[in-house]
Parts: sequence; C-alpha cells; structure tokens
Amino acid sequence: MKILVCISNVPDTTSKITFTNDNTTFNTTGVQFIINPYDEIALSKAVELAEGGKGTVTVINVGDGSTDATIRKALAIGADNAVRIDAAPRDAWFVANQIANYAKENAFDLILTGRESIDYNGTQIAAILGELLHIPSISIAKKMDIAGDSVSIEREIEGGKEVLTAKLPIVVGTAEGIAEPKIPNMRGIMSARTKPLEVLEPSSVDTLSHIVKYETPAPRGTVKLVDATEVEKLVSLLHDEAKVI
Repeated sequence: MKILVCISNVPDTTSKITFTNDNTTFNTTGVQFIINPYDEIALSKAVELAEGGKGTVTVINVGDGSTDATIRKALAIGADNAVRIDAAPRDAWFVANQIANYAKENAFDLILTGRESIDYNGTQIAAILGELLHIPSISIAKKMDIAGDSVSIEREIEGGKEVLTAKLPIVVGTAEGIAEPKIPNMRGIMSARTKPLEVLEPSSVDTLSHIVKYETPAPRGTVKLVDATEVEKLVSLLHDEAKVI
C-alpha cells in the first residue's frame, strides 16, 4: 500500500503570536515551529499501517526551506521518504492543488491529512483533495480499519457516531484517537538524515483569496469576584454590567 501523508508546519501552541507590516504579515521571529499535531496523528496511523513491509509512507509539505526540520522529524517518526513543494502555502486551495498534482503522478492508495491545522483551523484540505482527485474523502475520522481495498471509518457526529465504508483510493482527515502520536527514537533520528527529501517546484494555481489583515483577540477584561452568599449582587452585575441576562 502506498500512503501519502500531508503535513503542515505550524507555530507551537506556546508561541507568542504577533504581526508586522500593519498587521498584514505573521511575525515568525522567535516562533518555534512543529508538525501540526493532527498531521502527526495521521503520520502515526500511516506508519502503523505500513509496518512489517505492508506499505510505504511518503510525507509531503508545501513550504520553503525553513520547513525541512519539520519534515526530517516526520522521517524520524517513520516515513520512508519526503517531498517538499517549494512554495509558501498561500491558502488551502493552493496547498491542495500542489498535493493533488503530485498525487496524480504517483498513484497513492491512501492519502491522510489531519482534520485541520492548529494555525488556521480551516478543515479544508482533505475535502478539496478528494474533489481534485475524484476520489472519496472523509474527515474527522476517529477510527479506521482497512481490509483489502475496503475501508471502514468511524467518526463522531452531533449526538452519536457514524460508521462509513468506502473503497481505496481515498482521502481521510484524521482526528485524535485514530492513533497515538509516535516519539522518534534514536535509530529513527539517525536514519532520517539519509532518507530522501525531494524538493519540487510548485505548479501554477489561480489565486482565489488573500489575507487582508490579521487581528488579535480583544484582551481579557478585569474580573470581579463576588462572594457566594451575595446572590443578589451577582445577578445585578450580570444584568446591568455584563448584560447577559
């Protein structure tokens, strides 16, 4: 089985986020970047499926040379080889087209993405990939079993769970629970240095959207503490000041 795992390079959740150029550009100074956690889950599932010679795992990233360290970590986790499309990831449409163009030429049986990236939370890549490749796509998968060319996927929906079946090839957007993230061991870290990382030029894609401006959330207001016995005062504050009742 040939498996393609799409990984993105995102800021660590502990990073302080700021913007420059009149809030039109994300400031990367001092920011630590990591593999998107949901993509890392997808990669861990791919490595499980390929264990014992059952398949090969290729990771693909759309980004410039600064993402190579993130890609090498993916190789250390267990991917066999990697591809980087040498371009800044403008938006989901652009990224999905780059990945789809590569996938069309390499006939993968299974394409895995994270359910979303933790920077933009778009949840778009898996669905767009499925449309571009004319194959099924299922997102927010919590469990996945493969038997032959049949795939059974369980995902959570409002009020319960949904179980779907499909045929390979397929695109799956994975969520937490489908696999435990793997920690690279020393052998994996050493072997990652020699595993192939192919850098490809991007294909031309029409620009359908662009970022006009970033805005940070409003700062938290002051907190008023009300004694548990002062119910009337609490109600008054909620009604007159907070205006939530």
